[in-house]
Amino acid sequence: MEVLEALRTRRSIRKYTKEEIPEGDIRIIIEAAMSGPSAANSQPWHFIIIKSRSILNEIPKASPYAQMAKDAAIAIVVCGDPKLDRISQFWQQDCSIAAQYILLAAHSLGAGAVWTGAYPLEDRYKNLQKLLGIPSNIIPLAVIPIGKPAEIKEGNKPYLEDRVHLDKW
Repeated sequence: MEVLEALRTRRSIRKYTKEEIPEGDIRIIIEAAMSGPSAANSQPWHFIIIKSRSILNEIPKASPYAQMAKDAAIAIVVCGDPKLDRISQFWQQDCSIAAQYILLAAHSLGAGAVWTGAYPLEDRYKNLQKLLGIPSNIIPLAVIPIGKPAEIKEGNKPYLEDRVHLDKW
């Protein structure tokens, strides 16, 4: 799939089949996430790949808007290490780019995924730290459930002319 096609056709997918995600695809998805830019090339990210059905079933208790994790083949938790951030607070942007690359890579491989936020909601990221044994200095930014899509969503992202400004506001 070409990049522009992936950008135009990617949708948040919350319903999955029982089909597994191949190991090779998981590796490709993580490599894609790590290929994104980061401020001062700090690469402040860590990724937790969750395959355990019992842990996937617990995710919604830690992050209530991640109910679909119970039906996903895997979930990837994107975490940031602020100590690796060479420029204060850019870890959030860097890890957000990595999360978006995960969504695009999954889509390009025929999988469906959805971003569910954790940071900056303290109860969510602390619950995830506890559930997944994440050290207190590592901050979970997002949980991304991934699976083979059991739903098809048509592309409908209009170009909003009123959101584009030339030279000045």
